Amino acid sequence: MIKLQVIGNLGKDCITNSVNGKTVMNFTVAHTEKFKDAQGNQKDKTTWVDCAYWSDRTGVAPYLKKGTQVYVEGTPELRTYTKNDGTQGSSLTLRVMSVQLLGGNRGVDSMQDNSSGPSYSSQPASVPSSSDIGDQTDDLPF
Repeated sequence: MIKLQVIGNLGKDCITNSVNGKTVMNFTVAHTEKFKDAQGNQKDKTTWVDCAYWSDRTGVAPYLKKGTQVYVEGTPELRTYTKNDGTQGSSLTLRVMSVQLLGGNRGVDSMQDNSSGPSYSSQPASVPSSSDIGDQTDDLPF
């Protein structure tokens, strides 16, 4: 099995469709790498990944908006096609197994879909403030 992990920003809002009675969420993730060329000039290279998330659990779809930073994991598929000018083109498609929202708490942080367990949403654990803990310095064993 080949697994691909991508961190990037959504290029457009998620589109939810029904195909042959199954639900699919389609979205595109752009990952940009910065590098220096042979002359030392700063360059950017952006790779666009088309994502297909086949799941009936579409609760994450409203949060998949253009510009949202996500972590996506799944199985890659390379598709080749003939362009209008007759040359060959290719696109990278990812069959998503899990997607996680990054860059802030928007109500849903993670959705996963796998055959070994249910999909779920996780919230970050809250850390109590020092005023919530109280003065327990007398109970220290040292």
